[in-house]
Amino acid sequence: MTIKRSSGVLLHPTSLPGPYGIGELGAQARHCVDWLAQAGQTYWQVMPLGPTGYGDSPYQAFSAFAGNPYLIDLATLREEGLLGDGDFADLPTFSPDRVDFGLQYVWRNGMLRRAYAHFLGGSAGHLKADFETFKTEEAAWLDDYSLFAALKDEQGGLPWNAWEPGLRDREPGALAAARGRLASDIERVKFIQFLFFRQWTALRGYARERGVQVIGDIPIFVAMDSSDAWANREQFYFDDQGQPTVVAGVPPDYFSETGQLWGNPLYRWDVMKADGFRWWIERFRGSLHLYDLIRIDHFRGLAGYWEIPFPAETAIHGQWVPALGHEMLEAVQKALGSIPIIAEDLGVITPDVEKLRDDFELPGMAVLQFAFGGGDFSVNAFLPHNLRVNQVVYSGTHDNDTSRGWWRNADEAERHNFRTYTHSHPTEETFAWQLIELAFGSRADLAIVPLQDVLNLGSEFRMNLPGTTGPQNWTWRYREGELRPELAARLREVTERSGRLAQL
Repeated sequence: MTIKRSSGVLLHPTSLPGPYGIGELGAQARHCVDWLAQAGQTYWQVMPLGPTGYGDSPYQAFSAFAGNPYLIDLATLREEGLLGDGDFADLPTFSPDRVDFGLQYVWRNGMLRRAYAHFLGGSAGHLKADFETFKTEEAAWLDDYSLFAALKDEQGGLPWNAWEPGLRDREPGALAAARGRLASDIERVKFIQFLFFRQWTALRGYARERGVQVIGDIPIFVAMDSSDAWANREQFYFDDQGQPTVVAGVPPDYFSETGQLWGNPLYRWDVMKADGFRWWIERFRGSLHLYDLIRIDHFRGLAGYWEIPFPAETAIHGQWVPALGHEMLEAVQKALGSIPIIAEDLGVITPDVEKLRDDFELPGMAVLQFAFGGGDFSVNAFLPHNLRVNQVVYSGTHDNDTSRGWWRNADEAERHNFRTYTHSHPTEETFAWQLIELAFGSRADLAIVPLQDVLNLGSEFRMNLPGTTGPQNWTWRYREGELRPELAARLREVTERSGRLAQL
């Protein structure tokens, strides 16, 4: 895969401003796209767009295929006649800076229920034919997900492996009875998914018209409590009661002395190979409907993964187990053609991971915040002069501190290394943009920077602190008006000077 020399900004849609407590796929999203185009950017990188649950992480979604209902733009529903003025009476007080996911769960789901009720009452009749087409075209995942979501609501939010055995084990009689008694709820879930995909498709089209493409994430693993695990149980390591026998994570590393215990179920690669990697093919097919480029999060798990016996309190006592990523990617390419993939190859990288990446000519990743921890400038692979051309360089990612925060919290050795390498004396105020300049000036084909770095924000505005479930994770929003024209002009100047200007 070849990426033209270009650049982009990392920003999850939940971080967009707006009046209803969370970013939406409406006017502010279009304004963001316009700003990116003005700034000469080719890419808008987002995190997974699936429906989130406990912990609010987009990397632990209820489905690898469904969209997040929280992102549905309510103003658009009002314009289409699915919501009326009365539905917006007695609005809660929303924070302009942080997402309150608990409030969104109650209030926004209530608004979407009202929209569906209006639809059933005859409103927005022009959507009926498109809705029927959507249900038919997306049935492969939509039927299971809508039943899963309706059952989860009926079961008071319990995970699927805590449901009564007939439902847990997907016994035909139990599922048929559930489809009957929950028919209206199932149809509502499908309609809400229709609204999400309708709006996302429109936004992506808007972006394309302005020369902006979308980079999206595939988390390598699915959530334990997901329709994917429930509906494809034979493809994961589960016991007879639906409990995992082993789970995913990573060993101790830069982020955590005890590793990260993710808890995701692990794939039975032998079973997946036996059915031609059907599930993976459909997953990539679905992602191509959402994104122009696909970043595989934790790519190294396709070569080998950290297997932790269940139950466990930490990720320390695990082992590396080989995966069949090469055969899977070959099957995907045979079915779908060449897929535009970015390999997130950070962390413990071994020769088999590098071979898998290079066999498919995939660009890997580099993070400049990791570049200054050692004194030998000939060794650190993340230093700008050591980067490869076929690579994506980041100032930081959603799991890193903001660059301004990094400089504030860095030890003196790292600061010294940076000053020595760059022959400069940055301050907390100037460091983030200096790192942006380094990323854009590097030889890597693609440079991506988080919007927090463009806005020069500190640690309190970081998106996620790995290994924690703190109330600040995933909640950051920027305020309306912060995407100023002069900021676009500054980013465009750096982009043009480094030969990365978008070609419209």
